[in-house]
Amino acid sequence: MDEQPRKRSAGSAQPSIIAQDAAALEHLGHKQELKRNFSMISMLGLAFAILNTWTALAASLSLALPSGGPSAVIWGLIVAGICNLCLAASLAEFLSAWPTAGGQYHWAAIVAWKSWSRSLSYATGWINVSGWVALTATGGLLGSTFIINIIALLHPDYEAEAWHQFLIYIAFTLISLLINAFSTRLLPLFTKAAFFWSLAGFVVISITILACASPNYQSGAFVYGEFINEVGWPDGFSWLLGLLQGAFALTGFDAVAHMIEEIPQPQVQGPRIMLYCIGIGMGTGFVFLSCLLFCVDNIDNVIESSAGPLLQIFMDATQNPAGSVCLLMFPLVCMLFTSTTLMTTSSRMSYAFARDHGLPFSHVFARVHPKLDVPLNALLWTAAWVVVFGCIFLGSSSTFNAITSASVVALGVTYAIPPSINVLRGRKMLPPNRAFKLEGAVGWILNLVGIFWTILTTVLFVFPPELPVTSENMNYCIVAFGVILLIAVVTWIFDGRKNYTGPHVDVEGLEKGQIVGVEGIPGSSLKTTSHTKSVA
Repeated sequence: MDEQPRKRSAGSAQPSIIAQDAAALEHLGHKQELKRNFSMISMLGLAFAILNTWTALAASLSLALPSGGPSAVIWGLIVAGICNLCLAASLAEFLSAWPTAGGQYHWAAIVAWKSWSRSLSYATGWINVSGWVALTATGGLLGSTFIINIIALLHPDYEAEAWHQFLIYIAFTLISLLINAFSTRLLPLFTKAAFFWSLAGFVVISITILACASPNYQSGAFVYGEFINEVGWPDGFSWLLGLLQGAFALTGFDAVAHMIEEIPQPQVQGPRIMLYCIGIGMGTGFVFLSCLLFCVDNIDNVIESSAGPLLQIFMDATQNPAGSVCLLMFPLVCMLFTSTTLMTTSSRMSYAFARDHGLPFSHVFARVHPKLDVPLNALLWTAAWVVVFGCIFLGSSSTFNAITSASVVALGVTYAIPPSINVLRGRKMLPPNRAFKLEGAVGWILNLVGIFWTILTTVLFVFPPELPVTSENMNYCIVAFGVILLIAVVTWIFDGRKNYTGPHVDVEGLEKGQIVGVEGIPGSSLKTTSHTKSVA
């Protein structure tokens, strides 16, 4: 008898929660323009689709197998997972305190020293925007690689040209753009489908290859202890370079921060999703990699196969080209999901930064299309830069290493900036009544481990993947990151210094906390961001 009233009550509570969330966002200086269409599961689906850890690990086996072998593949994931959990927990505190799509640059502005607030926030924003564009490029890059691998397997005489993969890459980019531009209301269903498709693929592939390969398995000593060094670096350093695979497969967990204005109860749900997606990724990734390596026939053939490591392992297990291609359909479709959700998040990051006048022509990129309910110009900006990244295909054989390194390094730096400032200021800059809190020594340890991991990966992943270094195998990550910093400095001098004010904060509307970097705006009647002022 009580069921009907209870349902009505729950239904009426939802608009109330959304209204409260909109009011909280207004206190952070921004009007609610995007729809809160995502549920906990659909946002978790988006976050997991972006990490897509088991698929990313499978697609990037070429990074770690020659640089550490199976031991780097398996244990590199565990090391990267633990360190990224520390970083994610550190950022989850900020997300629970200030749930805004700006994410890291917004938080850096609030907790930084007042004289450094604008410049630190501006640099963080530019690095974050650039890192997300680089990460978006990896979706089409991996998807196009899968298709080229299928052709190479079925047609042994096929000779791949760079422009072949470039055209497929462009197709992935255009499909992702069209889905984002014209199907935004369906995105929550799309991300749910991505989540369940990924989990289904993980289960089906794991069971199939183990069943087909039985009883010809590799030993546990091989899977969890075999070391290989074919890159020319000293053994220890070679193994560390192999960490790039695990780090890449767990990069992008800040996606939930940049989509946070599209989910109800963001201060509670956001931190949970951020941590859940890494935990699920670590678990599925460890099991999946173990299954793959147990089914390897000859590791040298896997490393050198023209069909790619993953498809070669499927062939080793099934001894059937058609069956191997069918299995590859799971990660291939996953890469389409990933490309689309990466572009979604990257566009929201660019939109948020433009909203705070961080990009040139910010008024253009901060617009939300009135009929499509998406920041269409920010989507086009993201897609255009992804195409530019794709042009690197035509000039370097180590494109994949360069783009993955650039995305890991750039995003890793932005992950470390807010907790680094907080640590330097005695971990006293967050409001004490935030929804997610790391208490005492635990907070210090997790913050410091995450910061150390960022420093390590930033140094490691700018090194060339192998010796001797040539113009062909050079890691151009250092060049890409240098260009990012140069653009940030130049745009700061000519534009940001005059126009970038940083995020706008209504101090009276926020619950009590330390807000030093940003000057407070008294009152809570913020109708639009143009009515507020920020950093002095």
